[in-house]
Amino acid sequence: MEVGGGVTRWRFSYVYSTWTNAKHLKEEELVTSRVREGRVEGGPGGQLGRPPPLALPDPRTDSWLLVRSPLAVTLLLAIYILLVVAGPRLMSSREPLSLAAPLAAYNLSLVVLSGYMFYEFMATSLLASYSYLCQPVDYSRSELAMRMASVCWWCFFSKAIELLDTVFFILRKRPEQITFLHVYHHSTMLFNWWAGVKYVPGGQAFFVGMLNSLVHVFMYLYYGLASLGPRLRPSLWWKRHLTILQLGQFVAIAAHSSYNLFAECPFPDGFNVAVLLYSLSLLALFLNFYQQTYLRSKQKKLA
Repeated sequence: MEVGGGVTRWRFSYVYSTWTNAKHLKEEELVTSRVREGRVEGGPGGQLGRPPPLALPDPRTDSWLLVRSPLAVTLLLAIYILLVVAGPRLMSSREPLSLAAPLAAYNLSLVVLSGYMFYEFMATSLLASYSYLCQPVDYSRSELAMRMASVCWWCFFSKAIELLDTVFFILRKRPEQITFLHVYHHSTMLFNWWAGVKYVPGGQAFFVGMLNSLVHVFMYLYYGLASLGPRLRPSLWWKRHLTILQLGQFVAIAAHSSYNLFAECPFPDGFNVAVLLYSLSLLALFLNFYQQTYLRSKQKKLA
């Protein structure tokens, strides 16, 4: 049995290795053909794109704010976690701050920024004839390639700004809002987008940024209206639909990433796997939030 099991494992390993090598060879041939057609230019160091599943740092974005080293982002995350832990304790003996005007201005600013990013992702992808099924990263310094890399950086930087969501909760003494979902979502989004800008600023990543920016337009619009006081509560009936929109976003991103794990697409498999697993984790957490917030509360009302 042991010998038979060893032969079976060897055969499986051989078949998987053969399939993987053939997949990567086809991906490289696809990149080469697109380079010849003028649709994709050579990557850094004269590479014809990056061979899956790994990627190298993009020299175009290396000098941009917070991108060069993970130390800055790690320090920012450490400060954020410290605020999550110590902030409510520091506010325990203090009166909550109102902050109505700053909060409205903050949310309105993020509505505008999210709208700008959605427009840039959409417009640049259309002008560059991006494929919504398979799109390698254009590592050239052409106008459209740099425009896409730039909006990816803005998406990353917006995640740093959005850490202020938690700061406002702390200052207003809303500890019930600082859930595991909230902290997990904000902290991991920052690092994930740092990695995206560092290694793959464009390509398949544009789809994630475009959907996320669109959702955030509605999300921060809701938060902004809610911050104006109880008189607007009758017009905020669509909170549940906002959660459904977020769930739809994660389903679309998961489907998009999983498709490209099996398609002949010259985009690093490692990033596709990471995006798939991350979107599934958020889908599970948001489904739990939806159940706790809307379904169980409705059952309690009927009981």
